[in-house]
Amino acid sequence: MSSTGGQFRRVTTKTFMLMKQKGIKISALTAYDFMTAKLLDSAGIDLLLVGDSLGNVFQGNETTLPVTMDEMIYHTKAVSKGVSRAMVVVDMPFMSYQLSVDEAFRNAGRIMKETPAGGVKLEGGERVAETIKKITDAGIPVMGHIGLMPQSIHQYGSYRERGKNEDEANEILNDAKVLEQAGAFSIVLEKIPLELAKKVTASVSIPTIGIGAGVECDGQILVISDMLGLNKEFHPRFVRYYAHLADEIDSAVKKYIHDVRERSFPSEDESY
Repeated sequence: MSSTGGQFRRVTTKTFMLMKQKGIKISALTAYDFMTAKLLDSAGIDLLLVGDSLGNVFQGNETTLPVTMDEMIYHTKAVSKGVSRAMVVVDMPFMSYQLSVDEAFRNAGRIMKETPAGGVKLEGGERVAETIKKITDAGIPVMGHIGLMPQSIHQYGSYRERGKNEDEANEILNDAKVLEQAGAFSIVLEKIPLELAKKVTASVSIPTIGIGAGVECDGQILVISDMLGLNKEFHPRFVRYYAHLADEIDSAVKKYIHDVRERSFPSEDESY
């Protein structure tokens, strides 16, 4: 059963507003390919983010920075083919919106024109408010992202928790209000204290989606490979394993190798 209890046949920005008003938590995961997206959509996920995290988990890069617009569009086309209910949102990659408002507007428009996506996501608060306003004024839904912002990792110098001191917490709270005023339909809060996330969530009328931000957000998002236990070397405190697929895949592949070498695969029934 979906997190919306079957109330919504197709998830849209309006759906998320209704879910916040009714106190129904939003479930979100990342997806980068058709088959995974189809499985997640069928299970009832509300939102699929084609994240620039594909730079880490799909391409094997240390950061998200190398990901390009062409790559985001390619993966979004694949993901969208597997989706019939969830809303698909696309990360705008590094340097696709930082150069100028007009450049960001063109790139957001390109994503919406070349893919069936339902919206785009940008990192940043007040500094991207003008950009978000221009994009949303054109009818393109925008999801914000504040707190820890992976595209700014070289500026931060680490992936540490954000908003722990008063000045940074006040900046995050202000950024959330600015993003709402600019027209964002929701905001991702990444790796900030639970109490700050609670305060931010109460201060805006649009939904907040947490990742490492506690249970008081209006919804939660995780990277699909993290929650399925595919990466045994990466297990921050905010990730809960809902499966241990790395172990299952290891076991299955070893059995396959054994069966091939022992001539027990393929059997007569599996041959033509």
